[in-house]
Amino acid sequence: MPRDRGGARSRQRARELLIKALYQWQLAGHSAAEISAQFAALEEFEHCDRDYFGELLAVVLDDVTALDALIARQAARGIEQLDAVGRAILLLGLAELKHRDDVPTKVVINEAVELAKRYGAAESFKFVNAVLDKMARELRRIAEPNEAKA
Repeated sequence: MPRDRGGARSRQRARELLIKALYQWQLAGHSAAEISAQFAALEEFEHCDRDYFGELLAVVLDDVTALDALIARQAARGIEQLDAVGRAILLLGLAELKHRDDVPTKVVINEAVELAKRYGAAESFKFVNAVLDKMARELRRIAEPNEAKA
């Protein structure tokens, strides 16, 4: 079956799998290569934007210290007190804001909020929304100066 390369739905599927992969990475500490191999074997992987999955997994794991620092600046509690799902969603959202200028800010935030509603703790979507909204203004100030008017 041909995969939907780069379409909105295939990107949503990639994000969903990335949250699961980042959750697993936090708990098991596997490398990007190990996680990629495990997820590539899943049937649902065939229906996601595989390139997007691989690129963002690598970006998050390579930049995790800086991304965690961004989260810590916005969080009232320490990173170690965040649940693994919430942290995974924030890491992905921040990586997209920081490294994927081709994805509109509103899309990044909306997708992250939907993932938090689906997989996160109750009301965690509010925290995800607040953190990403604040960081989007900082990370994309130059790239998207007129987006606030849209």
